[in-house]
Amino acid sequence: MGYISCIFSTKFLLSILLLSAIPIGILIGLETARPSTHVYQYHSNNWLRECVKWDHPNHRFIVSYMEGGVGVVNVHDSIQEGTTTDHVILDEITVVKDADLAGNASVGIVIDRPRNRLLVVVVDVIWNRYSGLAAYDLSSWQRLFLAHLSGPPVVLLHNHDATLHYLEHHHITLCDDEKTLADNVAVDDEGNAYVSDAKARKIWKVNVDGKVLSPITSPLFTFKEWYKNLIALNGIVYNPDGYLLVVHTTSGALYKIDPKNGSASIKFVKIGAGSLVLADGLELLSPSKLVVAGNPSGRLLESTDGWETASVTGTFWGPVHRLATSATVKDGKVYLSFLFGLGYPKRKHVLVEANFKN
Repeated sequence: MGYISCIFSTKFLLSILLLSAIPIGILIGLETARPSTHVYQYHSNNWLRECVKWDHPNHRFIVSYMEGGVGVVNVHDSIQEGTTTDHVILDEITVVKDADLAGNASVGIVIDRPRNRLLVVVVDVIWNRYSGLAAYDLSSWQRLFLAHLSGPPVVLLHNHDATLHYLEHHHITLCDDEKTLADNVAVDDEGNAYVSDAKARKIWKVNVDGKVLSPITSPLFTFKEWYKNLIALNGIVYNPDGYLLVVHTTSGALYKIDPKNGSASIKFVKIGAGSLVLADGLELLSPSKLVVAGNPSGRLLESTDGWETASVTGTFWGPVHRLATSATVKDGKVYLSFLFGLGYPKRKHVLVEANFKN
């Protein structure tokens, strides 16, 4: 469906407002300015890329496509240390393009290393009619399951028996049909996945085999001010100490959730310094340090008490005209990925090392 698929989503509209507010001369200056930190560049066939994660054993970045699908950007051994890549432009290679998911975007992704698989959030970003979670083998890229979170089945067949056979054959689990906007995903030690819903304000839980379990809900996910609910639950990570950290974009709230107790164990993380308003993707740098992509491009959040409280201890401003959407850690360094690619006929996307400053 291409990049037109996301023009009606709230996140994209806010992005366009930000981009259109920048005069063309300033935009050119921002694009041609020499970066202050290390940058990986790669060519792509589309304008929009939502999420990037570093796959260390395979020396590659994994990229989700807003037009649907997944690609990889292989990092050559000659630039593995990231020394001189200013003039090196890598190439994106498509590895996943499912015909039965055409018309949906691939957004949040997470690597489930113990099970050698990639979890990918699939969503209809225009009409919010479909949300799902797909799992792929990291070696063969075979789809392992497709958990249907909301909306009608991906493929509607006239023959009831044929429909049931299709769903069973493709390991599709059905849930409800409310309007939702699945966004990001985290995975725990047992292989359970947790998918944030930026519209209906809940967290789906999907077990290791792709079965949809009871969602995590709470009145704490909804604010009385309407504008704080424009983009709700977004970035999500699983802390190895046994809990989820989830950010609410337009309010800036951060939640700590014990996934074993679900809706009964949700609390606010008290932010002592700084703000998380307009936060997007999250990535743990360590159990006590959390990277927050968004606007500003990157924020470093730290906690000394197991995420009862936290403070923003550093910020990083990358190419703001490209809009940071996710973060990943490569060799101990944080890299931010950005929504927009620029250039023609091939779009050039960037992964920028974040150097956080107080």
